[in-house]
Amino acid sequence: MTAFRSQETETPRRPLVLVALVMMLALGLLVTRLWYLQLLKGRYFADLSEHNRIRLQDTPPARGMIFDQAGRLLVDNQPAFDLAVVREDVVDLNLLLGRLQRLLALEPAQVQEKLRREQGAPPFVPLIIKTDLTWEELARVETYKYETPGLTLLMEPRRYYPHPSLANHLIGYTGEVTEAQLGQKRYKQARMGDRIGQYGVEMAWQDVLSGHRGGRQVEVDATGRPLKVLQQVPAQPGLNLYLTIDAELQRRAEEALGDMAGAVVALDVTTGRILALVSRPTFDQLSFVRGLSAKEWQSLVNDPFHPLENRALCGQYPPGSTYKIVTAIAGLMEGVITPESTFYCPGHYVFGGRPYHCWKAGGHGTLALHRAIVESCDVYFYRLGQKLGVDRLVKYARMLGLGEPTGLGIGPEKPGLVASSAWKKQRFGVPWQDGETLSVAIGQGFNLVTPIQMASLVAAVANGGKLWRPQVVLRTEQADGTPDRVFEPVLRRKVAIKPSILEEIRQGLAGVVSEPRGTGRRAQVEGVTVGGKTGTAQVVRLDKFKGIKDIEKIPYRYRDHAWFVCFAPVDRPQIAVAVVAEHSGHGGSVAAPVAQRVLAAYFELMQPELRRAANNGREG
Repeated sequence: MTAFRSQETETPRRPLVLVALVMMLALGLLVTRLWYLQLLKGRYFADLSEHNRIRLQDTPPARGMIFDQAGRLLVDNQPAFDLAVVREDVVDLNLLLGRLQRLLALEPAQVQEKLRREQGAPPFVPLIIKTDLTWEELARVETYKYETPGLTLLMEPRRYYPHPSLANHLIGYTGEVTEAQLGQKRYKQARMGDRIGQYGVEMAWQDVLSGHRGGRQVEVDATGRPLKVLQQVPAQPGLNLYLTIDAELQRRAEEALGDMAGAVVALDVTTGRILALVSRPTFDQLSFVRGLSAKEWQSLVNDPFHPLENRALCGQYPPGSTYKIVTAIAGLMEGVITPESTFYCPGHYVFGGRPYHCWKAGGHGTLALHRAIVESCDVYFYRLGQKLGVDRLVKYARMLGLGEPTGLGIGPEKPGLVASSAWKKQRFGVPWQDGETLSVAIGQGFNLVTPIQMASLVAAVANGGKLWRPQVVLRTEQADGTPDRVFEPVLRRKVAIKPSILEEIRQGLAGVVSEPRGTGRRAQVEGVTVGGKTGTAQVVRLDKFKGIKDIEKIPYRYRDHAWFVCFAPVDRPQIAVAVVAEHSGHGGSVAAPVAQRVLAAYFELMQPELRRAANNGREG
């Protein structure tokens, strides 16, 4: 019985022993594998674990595009490649700097300075060291990328100007954000290397055009190669802008001014919207996108002709005889004269023992207001200015918008100067002299105006006294074409000038262009009645150049500025234009033909029915 029990218990032990042996073998293999991974290969896998990580990659938004009022593309975007350094991936910085110098001619000191400026940024953030790589540079970087750990290529949309010389001062340009700008609240979302608007519409409408940046979480390996995208938030492109200008009219206006330094401003009389805005000389927008060298920048800022200055907004000039519009309005409103009041012009006016000369040496004889405006008689306006006094002139100059910025809002705008007796006392500590009023009355003396101020002034005279705030953005839309917002005209104020007086002035300005003795006859447009006023503004009073008819014999800096302001058609005004040509001579011979070409282009391109109606009425 006992032997039977022993045999019965030993039989089931054999499988248990086999299972135990298998388990011990498996455990041994597991321990061996752990020993291999942790002890023999521990450092290797620790390095891989350290370098296989999740990166946050920035996705810059595309800037909104810019169009003219008819939908013609003015500003677009193109893909561009930038080279950046991820500092935590750099194995040997000195070695990397040497290879960058060999591959891309980048000076090590410049690269180190860029890295130093961003030393507070997280080490995994790419720091841009070169923008706008050429295809050849791109190929070099790609060829040697495994020998240059720490380098990465970033692709982002970059500004492209299909017409690089068109409306440069109005549209502006983009450039890399500066350290000072990064500290401003307005640019709190910007990062080093970002491109922002630095001038013109690009700057003024930065918040609308810039969009909102996106990002993604990417797993990368030890060499920085992306393995997979874990999460992504798409960037939101900026809004598109539609400007009030007409691209073809803008081009014609630029051609009309040509190589002369100066400005042209064309406004819609009924709304104040900018139809064309020209400033010369100009600059290359694409050079700012590309990035200017220190030498190129110094060349621009030290250029004696100041190509970066928007003369339409910041050029301050004596108004010359265009100011006689103000003097005439003041005389009529104050009751100093009536349209029938006359003065005698013998070619000069003696005041305070000093002769004040008329531009016409032989004089105009006896004349009333209409003919005084048409022929721009200086003596008539000397006499009128003397009767008014400077402070009554100031009242109407300010009423018509002189002495203050117009509020266009695309960058700095100079206020000009309307000199009063109080201003002179404060500025120079001496009282106003009556003889100075005579100079002011014909647009000389202390007073200064900008082209956009004069365009606004003549527009207000044309439209019955409405002083509009000039407007340059018509509407915005989403990137997919969905309408966003339409901007309505803004009325600055309605000037308190009697309609009958404005009509008297308009008829005088019409005579300037249409009558045989008018000084602005070269502004005539076939089929359209134009009203305008010439002006020749002295830069300095030099008697030794008096009587010289060949302007080339006078040093450039001493030559007169040529002015012309106008509107058309006289009976139903649509457009107002102001032209100033620096150091170019007389308004009637130089500035008026420029305005004529702008007006002719406007009626050809934008209002052909008005011209046809005028022709039909004349034939009838």
